[in-house]
Amino acid sequence: MSRTPVPDYFADVLRQFPLAGRCLATAPYGSGHINDTFIVHYETGGGTPKRYVVQRINHHIFKNVPALMENVQRVTAHLAAKDGPGSRALSLVAAHDGRPVIRDEAGSWWRVYHFIEGAHTVDRVTNEAEAREAATAFGDFQAKLADLPGGRLQETIPNFHHTRSRFENFRRAVTADQAGRAATVRAEIDFAFSRESDADVLLNLLAKGEVSERVTHNDTKINNVMLDDVTHRAVAVIDLDTVMPGLPLYDFGEMMRTSASSAAEDDPNPANMRLVLPYFRVLVEGYLASAVGGVLNATERAHLGFAGKLMTYENGLRFLTDYLQGDTYYKIAHPHHNLDRCRTQFALVRDIEARQDEMHRILEQVSRP
Repeated sequence: MSRTPVPDYFADVLRQFPLAGRCLATAPYGSGHINDTFIVHYETGGGTPKRYVVQRINHHIFKNVPALMENVQRVTAHLAAKDGPGSRALSLVAAHDGRPVIRDEAGSWWRVYHFIEGAHTVDRVTNEAEAREAATAFGDFQAKLADLPGGRLQETIPNFHHTRSRFENFRRAVTADQAGRAATVRAEIDFAFSRESDADVLLNLLAKGEVSERVTHNDTKINNVMLDDVTHRAVAVIDLDTVMPGLPLYDFGEMMRTSASSAAEDDPNPANMRLVLPYFRVLVEGYLASAVGGVLNATERAHLGFAGKLMTYENGLRFLTDYLQGDTYYKIAHPHHNLDRCRTQFALVRDIEARQDEMHRILEQVSRP
């Protein structure tokens, strides 16, 4: 997938932030689907350049950027206070006027973060240690935000993990068929309709008070955890745009979908996709051993495996919906990119369904005192 090039007016954006020294270099950075991200190097006179991450926020996806940035500002300040001196948590650079975000003449929104030095991300889990670090990091992240002051966070994308809403969006996309593609993906459409009842399981538990809403990350991929270059331990959780009220099960399910799967999300051969049970086990172990493990109730623990199936199904729905609508949400590298993504997700749903008994045994073993 090609990265967005550095815009011609980038220097004007940088001048609105107090970035000391002389800009040495700028380049596209990262592999995100939504925002445009760049890294900038500044000469500070101390010998080692200072680096910043600069992002253009996709306001077509995040329609209320000031609300989003209010969330990010609150969360980053709280995490830094929790960690104390020496914190390596994600940290914003305020603009000259004190705001956490600026808007350029074209209407685009920009923000700047301090680069977290001595750490890196990986796009896919390659060993059990990485899976455990991801699970522990996101579990501790939830626990640290349990006492976030200031009231309920704003929903940056309403109904983000509301699977019933995602299903209804899919149903409307099938009916409208605005890109004329529905006839070519009948097998995927039929599969999605056949699992409709799954959409309401966690929502019904929430309505009955059997699971609880908390502050959650909602995009718990391994590449949203910074790992120390030397120890390979987690040092920070990043990409906070979707931090908002949600269910801890959504976070675990997204981890399971992305960190316990055998193939890339967009692998063109869905036969390559399956659940990796050893990774599932360490995700459960790491998550339940983290600070959040002590506050999960029996119902939440029992539904960890189902949450992975649900998040996989939900993402398959979203990719299929975007394909039917003409690829308007996710960045794509070729015309069938979203369809490839959809097919791998539905293949993973099938494999999770086939491994229910094995997953249940793992959950029983790990949860046993």
